[in-house]
Amino acid sequence: MRKMLRSPLTWLVSAEIVVVAVLVFMAWGVVAGATRSVVLSPSIQVPDLTEEGSGLPDFPMHSAPHESGPPPGLNLGRAFWRDRLVELNRDQALLARLEWRLVHGAMDAARRYFESVVLPAVRRAERA
Repeated sequence: MRKMLRSPLTWLVSAEIVVVAVLVFMAWGVVAGATRSVVLSPSIQVPDLTEEGSGLPDFPMHSAPHESGPPPGLNLGRAFWRDRLVELNRDQALLARLEWRLVHGAMDAARRYFESVVLPAVRRAERA
């Protein structure tokens, strides 16, 4: 028993069990919290509906409905979507080039490390 308590493997397994238990309890709290209703702020009170009037402010009506911008809803114009897709494709191509550089840079670094550090050490170990 004393030998088992001195073993680092016993302590590593115990620590791993504690970490997994903490993660399970945290996940349980997240799942349980998702089912509860949430109040944004306790200081925000719902106004009473017994007051006079509708409670809505009086907004001035505009004579021209499209003065401040495009109409609400989905824009179905071809030029609009063509411009958005060109931007999206340009951004996607930029991200693909960046990923390509990162992956190939990491591969080249790993290859150089393998050839300059690992292989010479293996060859020295094989000769010895």
